[in-house]
Order: sequence, then C-alpha cells, then structure tokens
Amino acid sequence: MAAEKHRTNLYVGLAAEGEYTGPGGLFRRADGEEGWTDISKGLPETPQVRALAVHPETPNVVYAGTQDGVYRSDDRGGHWEALGMDKPGVGVWSLAFHPKDPNIVFAGYEPCEIHRTLDGGSSWKKMDTSEVRFPHITTYMPPTEKRVLEIAIDPSDPLDMYAAIEVGGLLGSRDGGESWKCLTDGPYVWNNSLDLHGVQVSTAAPGTVFIVAQIGMFVSRDRGDRWEHVQIPEQFKGGSYCRDIMVSPDDPRTMYLAASAGGGGAPAGTKDAGGLFRTRDLWETWEQLDLGEVPDSRTFEVSIDRAAPSHVYCGALMGPVYSSYDGGESWTNSQVPVEKMSRNHHIYAMACG
Repeated sequence: MAAEKHRTNLYVGLAAEGEYTGPGGLFRRADGEEGWTDISKGLPETPQVRALAVHPETPNVVYAGTQDGVYRSDDRGGHWEALGMDKPGVGVWSLAFHPKDPNIVFAGYEPCEIHRTLDGGSSWKKMDTSEVRFPHITTYMPPTEKRVLEIAIDPSDPLDMYAAIEVGGLLGSRDGGESWKCLTDGPYVWNNSLDLHGVQVSTAAPGTVFIVAQIGMFVSRDRGDRWEHVQIPEQFKGGSYCRDIMVSPDDPRTMYLAASAGGGGAPAGTKDAGGLFRTRDLWETWEQLDLGEVPDSRTFEVSIDRAAPSHVYCGALMGPVYSSYDGGESWTNSQVPVEKMSRNHHIYAMACG
C-alpha cells in the first residue's frame, strides 16, 4: 500500500496595530481543503494574532500570541486555553521553541520584554533585559514601542540567541535567554537599517546571523559584531522592504525571503508589489520564485512544515496565501475568507505543521 501523503495544516493570524487595530482573527486550512476554518473562538475578543507556533513534535499543539498574552490549543485550534503569563493584557509579537526541548518556549512582547516557559506554558519567567540600550538613532514612532518581532536560537549552540526589534535593532543573549543586550551599536546613516522584522541562524554557518529590515537584508559572520548588506540583484529597484526570512528545516543552506517594493517605508498598497526569493547557497546567489502572479501587497510571512519541508507557504499582507508542495517550484493560492483586507484587518502571522 502506498504511503499516505503528508497533510499539512496551515494557520494564518490576522491583526493590525495602533489606530488601525480592527477585527483580527485566526484561520486554519489543511492541504487539499478548499475553504478556511475560523478557529478564533476561545481567543480574546477581536483577537490580534501576531505570532503563531506549531509544536515541532506534536503538531496538534498550537500556540498563538495575542493582544492578551499567549494561548495554547491541543486540538489544532478547536479549543484554546489562556496561559498563565506574567503580563496579561500585553501584546505578544513573537514565539520560539527551543531547538532541543519543545517544552521550552520564548515569547516576545511589546514593549520589549522576553519571557520563557520551561513547562510548555504552565508557568513563565521574565528574562533580564535591564542592560538593553537601543541605539540613539532609533526613534519612538508611536504607537511602536520596541516590539520583539522574532526570536531565533542557534541550533548549533542554543545558548546563543537573537531577537529582532522593530525600530530598535538586534538583541543578543549568550546564556540561553537569561540576559540580553543590544548588539547593533555604532554610527548609522538611516534609522531604517535598524527597523528589524526578522532574524535567523543556520547550522550551515555557525556564528552567522541573518537579519531583515525595512531597507533590506544584512548578514553578520561574527555573531552580530559587524554587518554586511546582502545584495540581491533580482529585488526591487529603489529598495526592498524585507519582512520575513526562513531557513529550510531539511537544508540549512536554503533560505526563503519575503521582500517587497517600497524599501523606504511606503504605505501598503498597489505600489508595494511583493515577491518571494530563495537562496540555496546561504546568501551568495538568489532567485525570485514565480508565485503565478505578482502579489499587489507586501509579502509578509513565510512558513515551512518541518515534517514535510517541500511544503512552503507565503502570505501577502492583504492576501492571498500562496502554497507550494514541491519546494517552491510551483504554487497555488487561496484567499483568506474575510470581507475586505485592509490596514486594520490583514495577515500578520503564519505557522504550519
């Protein structure tokens, strides 16, 4: 009998921010299904889902970061439980599993705080960020309050951790997250280079850190001490707004980058044509993948199923969600079923498994 084809469940969180905060929501769709299932029931009212994480060993367990802390589901979103966070009522913007122990989860907040659970979410402890000093050039940009947009743990050395801060640069920890400090220090020409959206570490290059920012992608070969601008010829003329980067779980030399036109921070809209890029040699050469169409809003999220790494997903800000089951060679798309995507109701987070 032929082996059953792996079926990935994809989760898409809707949210906005500040004055644009609107309905929000959380949807799920399994491979092969035509429609999306609304799994928002049990989350806070008008849920702002800005972070999602699927348990790497038990995929029916899903974590969602909301405006009121972290929620956990043990049945793929059928029911939700509010976890005992130290800071209820405060927004969670990132979630990350420890690469060696999935009971250890980190949560990043707005304003900048990082919390950790050692027991899958039953109890949490605030990590020490008292030594964090943001570079002078970063601005306060209300309502942005130094959000922790992504947390990355070096799989080769889990004591080495990084956190991307929106309008704040990069934080680093050398003790497994117990304490943090700012890594991006020195003279800067543009604040935009410190407006970080994502950070990743690959086992193919120990000590090398990749960050994506409002004006492009950067790499450090020495754990964040010095940085180089990664030039991607296929990207957009006039600058690229880079929102997400993901290392393939089966090939640490392969990475996917969600980037769009408007690197100078132009508002989302028809001029923000999105794209998805792939490298198979860490960062030396890149190709733009053919999604079947050019998204007319920024590409915002990338997700890959650890159990089936050929299943790759890319979400555009205003939809749709693009799906590939052959490692990015061919794509289909599906619109999340909301009446109208807008600045107060758009795709913010994705996870799959």
